[in-house]
Amino acid sequence: MKPLKNLGAATAIAAAAIASPAAAGDLENVQVFYDFLSNPGSATHAEAFLEISSPEWGSYGDYSGKVKSREAFVGQLGGFAKLIPDLDWKVEAMHQDGDFVTVRSRATGTPAGPFFGVDGEGRGFDIMTIDVHELEEGKIVRSYHVEDWAGALRQLSGK
Repeated sequence: MKPLKNLGAATAIAAAAIASPAAAGDLENVQVFYDFLSNPGSATHAEAFLEISSPEWGSYGDYSGKVKSREAFVGQLGGFAKLIPDLDWKVEAMHQDGDFVTVRSRATGTPAGPFFGVDGEGRGFDIMTIDVHELEEGKIVRSYHVEDWAGALRQLSGK
């Protein structure tokens, strides 16, 4: 009976090894998204994001039915480069289940001027974010996200 158990374990390990390269590539592609968030004014990072995302990529941030396109997202991040020059989006945990990658990250920054109507007077923010990225053939096709912007505003207003 023992040899059969070992054969089952060896088969499971071999299957995991075969599956790992695809999963590793998916996680690397998702990391490119966060590298772009941390370097929003970088043309190189914007181009890398365009490479790892589908032309039909959409950003879903609420239930309004509005979906932000890749082009709109890249344009928005260009504005963030000026507004929050030290923006850093650090991945703290990344988990993949099939075609979905869930990410818990930490966004920090110090706005150079008023942010969502709040003049932070040199104060910064440190917030948690949760994202779920859906992939098809290794490319991100949809990103669902939640950021604690209310917490950022509280921190910037000194409350």
